[in-house]
Amino acid sequence: MRPTIRPARAADATELVGLDELCFGATAWSADAWADEFDRLSEDRVVLVADQGAIAGYVVLLLPPVVEDVVEVLRIAVAPDARRTGIGGQLMTTVLERCAGRTVLLEVAAGNESARGLYAGFGFAEISRRRGYYGGGEDAVIMRWQEEAWNKSL
Repeated sequence: MRPTIRPARAADATELVGLDELCFGATAWSADAWADEFDRLSEDRVVLVADQGAIAGYVVLLLPPVVEDVVEVLRIAVAPDARRTGIGGQLMTTVLERCAGRTVLLEVAAGNESARGLYAGFGFAEISRRRGYYGGGEDAVIMRWQEEAWNKSL
């Protein structure tokens, strides 16, 4: 069953906190941080979820109203038992369709090869690194969406 991609609702908060803890462990956002996200939901702060009866994934976007401003993918996650099912791709497709013609940036741990591969498949390319940014000294890779690269692959 393909999940429905929809805007998050306040009623999703508890489920999102649990999924975030499952996916990110010690670096998960706290319940208070998620509450802050829901307080900020607007046209420029978007949380989308992949709903298939339960939330199987989510993406958090900073989507400034000025088209020239950079869009940031702040967080994206898919439940471990739902990975490699296309949910991450559905979330990214929804985001990128919404951001057509804009600059989109995201950050990913250098060692997260599966996520980096997913992003590259959507036309993201590495533009810089933050050396030793994550615990254990792992680099953060900053990637920018190359819309023309994605459109060519469709």
